Amino acid sequence: MVSLLAVAGVAVAVFVGFNIGGSSTGVAFGPAVGARLLRKATAAALFVGFAFLGAWTVGRNVIATMSSSIVPAAQFTPVASVAVLFFTGGSLLISNLYGVPASTSMTAVGAIVGLGLATDSLNQALMFTILSAWIVAPLLSFLVGLVVGRYAYPYLDRYVAFTQFDLHFVQLDRSGRVPRPYLNPRASPRDVVGSVSVVVIACYMAFSAGASNAANAVAPLVGEGGTLTVDQGVLLAVLAFGLGGFTIARRTLETVGDDITELPVLASLIVSVVGGTVITILSAYGIPASLAVSTTSTIIGLGWGRASRARTLAELATPTPEPSDVEVSTGALVTSRAEDAPTGPTIGDVARQEATAEKPDELPDIPDVGAEGPADLDEKSLFDPMAAKRIVTMWVLTPSLAVATSYPVFMFLL
Repeated sequence: MVSLLAVAGVAVAVFVGFNIGGSSTGVAFGPAVGARLLRKATAAALFVGFAFLGAWTVGRNVIATMSSSIVPAAQFTPVASVAVLFFTGGSLLISNLYGVPASTSMTAVGAIVGLGLATDSLNQALMFTILSAWIVAPLLSFLVGLVVGRYAYPYLDRYVAFTQFDLHFVQLDRSGRVPRPYLNPRASPRDVVGSVSVVVIACYMAFSAGASNAANAVAPLVGEGGTLTVDQGVLLAVLAFGLGGFTIARRTLETVGDDITELPVLASLIVSVVGGTVITILSAYGIPASLAVSTTSTIIGLGWGRASRARTLAELATPTPEPSDVEVSTGALVTSRAEDAPTGPTIGDVARQEATAEKPDELPDIPDVGAEGPADLDEKSLFDPMAAKRIVTMWVLTPSLAVATSYPVFMFLL
């Protein structure tokens, strides 16, 4: 019986890791693949390699927290382990059905909290720390995105170039016995810097994903008397990531939502750096947190920051007598210059292989903060508040449901 449960636990862990790998590979390397900087197989291989590096190093701390610190490791019986993984897999299903970046990490912790409450073994001090981090992390991501969007984004958008190549960035000369790699002849030095930045940041995103998500797939199976050791758990998680990365990740760009496809490549790189850094720091302290929540918060902050450039801080702090219907969305990131100065390609552009408009030789001046000018934004094109409410609701609802549904299961059935 125990052996069958162990097999079931490993199978559910592979299912969870498979879905994480499929979604995370597309998010991390979508811009690089769409711009023909990398082939899909190369992107999947890089994701697996850097996710393994993140899981093997920083990710161990998160696995330790989720496998033995929130509740004692002895509470993870084979049945309980399968149940926790079942609830984690269910969160992925809910996220996919509703198209909302619900947090797998939060739901996994919620299921473990249900186990701890049912067995009266919950580490309340640690949970207070984790809950505090869940509040601070998205706020910090939002504030960093807001500052970058308000003060730095227009200049980065003007001077940082991202090119979508007709042929792949790295070519192979097969005329000799040994194929010789060479750069696409269309690539200028500026293109090389921008292209390398896209790939490097994608690898960093993969590192962060591995550090934060390995525990979601295998933590209940790791620990004293557990089915797996920590090393085995990391290897199993990364193997499952790879299965997803080499299979379902190939269609990620075709099914990604509008809020992501309309995000410019430059903005997606800023989001990756900010969100990935916040999660890597938390993972180093062993705190399970959501990469999806941090990156989405950064997107909202960037859009809000871009929208606020036409007003001074004093004007923003002064309430207006007229009702405000300002919305914040990725449209604020796209509408960053005058009509004759188009922005860089969006993720949707590179996914659909659409040509982007060339920048004119002379660009209009960027207005100062608080000054009206040709680069002002249409504030009504900003983020849909109903979408923001739906996202925040799901962030709160999914872990809460995990606690509410797992508690009676562990209390009365297991």
